[in-house]
Amino acid sequence: MVAIGHGRSASASAAIEQCCVALAGTQPRLLLAFCGGKHSGSEIVTALRAAFGPTVPIVGGSAAGVIWRDGLGYSGLEVGLVAFGPDDILPEVVVNRDLLEGERAAGRALGQKLAEIAAPESVVLMFYDSVANQSPLRLHPASDLVDGLQLGLADHRIRLIGGGMLTDMNLSDAWILDGASVVKHAAVALVFPPELEDETVILHGCRPVSTFMEITRIEGAEVFELDGRPALDVIERMLGVTLGSTSSHDLSLIATLGEKQGDPYAAYDENSYVNRLILRANRATGSITLFEKDFREGTRVQIMSRDNALMLDSVRNGIRAINQAQRGRRSLLAVYIDCAGRASVRSGASIEEAHLVADGLDHAIPFLGFYSGVEIAPFDGYSRPLDWTGLLTVLSTQ
Repeated sequence: MVAIGHGRSASASAAIEQCCVALAGTQPRLLLAFCGGKHSGSEIVTALRAAFGPTVPIVGGSAAGVIWRDGLGYSGLEVGLVAFGPDDILPEVVVNRDLLEGERAAGRALGQKLAEIAAPESVVLMFYDSVANQSPLRLHPASDLVDGLQLGLADHRIRLIGGGMLTDMNLSDAWILDGASVVKHAAVALVFPPELEDETVILHGCRPVSTFMEITRIEGAEVFELDGRPALDVIERMLGVTLGSTSSHDLSLIATLGEKQGDPYAAYDENSYVNRLILRANRATGSITLFEKDFREGTRVQIMSRDNALMLDSVRNGIRAINQAQRGRRSLLAVYIDCAGRASVRSGASIEEAHLVADGLDHAIPFLGFYSGVEIAPFDGYSRPLDWTGLLTVLSTQ
């Protein structure tokens, strides 16, 4: 099984030294690194090269926080490492550095590469740069990246799992470790051989608080109208809140827009919803801007309230299910990709739901996680971006 290390220090080299204590005796053939955004990516790479040599591929990137077996942190000073040793199943690394030229085209090129080297139904872990521009803020939309990737794959099916990297919970910036260096506007994919399979659970925490409404005007990710009325007015009325012109950020902490999959009249099931976080609101136009731009005019949505009690119940149920599924299997690694909004500092939950994940998951399974901007998981037949979810994946063999 792989080795896990973590550290926390204002010094990149000191944080890596702490990681090395847990990795003592390990000779990694590949390192997966999640690094708090107060660290310089180049300093992290320099410290890792000093510790493990100049040729070991280093993949991963910046993270809004790191989650390990007996703790977590989002101060920006945390570092988490997964070391794949000589006897571990090793993935192949595929990189695209062209997100700034167009996320859909970059995704398509990446998908074409994956179709060439990935066996059918192979597990692929992908990490991408979430922030296209800092001021004004523009994100690299995962929906365009994944749609393009599916086009590039054509009929070739894989198990795509991943997340958007951030330097902090304020969406300040992001960077990617592509195997050899630190880069912006890139996506890195780890393609595992077919003998390795995943068991993935999506942990939710939202419930509908409105009837179905139709998006009647939308431009990209900016929703102007719901049922012919200003979207912001509709949401405020449904939630019973009035937001000032400077507090639109509050809206992202209490509500999402959700699209129910399958039968719209079926009984409530949290796993039937794809939710979209609200990035910002515009009082002047009465609009809201979502994290992704995959909703269209005519999409039927509901206002979803973020429910901390439901979130914790979802975690307990998901961990129970994944532990059951892993019985009798050889587990290589568990990765938890957790929406940054689920951290207690953002959600207001009385306990960290990530603690429940780390403590509840079978302790024999090597575990590491990070706080993300967007989570990507197999859903309803193919992979798609999700918001305000926790995505737990266990990689194992028979």
